[in-house]
Amino acid sequence: MKEINVQELQLNPMTLIAKRWMLITAGTEERGYNTMTASWGHLGSIWGHGGGLPTSVIYVRPQRYTKQFVDREELYTLCFFPEERHQALAYLGTHSGRDGDKVAAAGLTPVFEDGYTYFAEAELVLVCRKLYRAPIVEEGFLDREVLEDCYPRRDFHDLYVGEIRRALVRD
Repeated sequence: MKEINVQELQLNPMTLIAKRWMLITAGTEERGYNTMTASWGHLGSIWGHGGGLPTSVIYVRPQRYTKQFVDREELYTLCFFPEERHQALAYLGTHSGRDGDKVAAAGLTPVFEDGYTYFAEAELVLVCRKLYRAPIVEEGFLDREVLEDCYPRRDFHDLYVGEIRRALVRD
């Protein structure tokens, strides 16, 4: 992987996240890590001086095993894969790390860096530092149809805003 300036990224987050999905990963080799598949998220900018920080927004439900790792760690990664890895992401989205080594079962190779984990098979990795966390609350929904469609059990996500600190691409 080689590092590029975040400003050099040429991507469509609408299809990259919603159609191709991503892995949200937090943790380290020493403290343990976990990953989950996500198809909801945002990439853009907010806060900061002179044009805003490059940021990601991720959403994690309280019952997801990955949440304890995201809450514990300062950094998380977003990994995006070539289309041929879609089945691996589908597997990771339907199995819990509580029950075994789902990463090995999906055929992915973890890469451990200083304070974060990503996967060797990814074509794009965004390393993010948490800036903000807040729960999604029922009172915030202006459109009740979205509430009923996405949260019939009222198991609201926490949202996390992270500054994108590094962008790694396949060489």
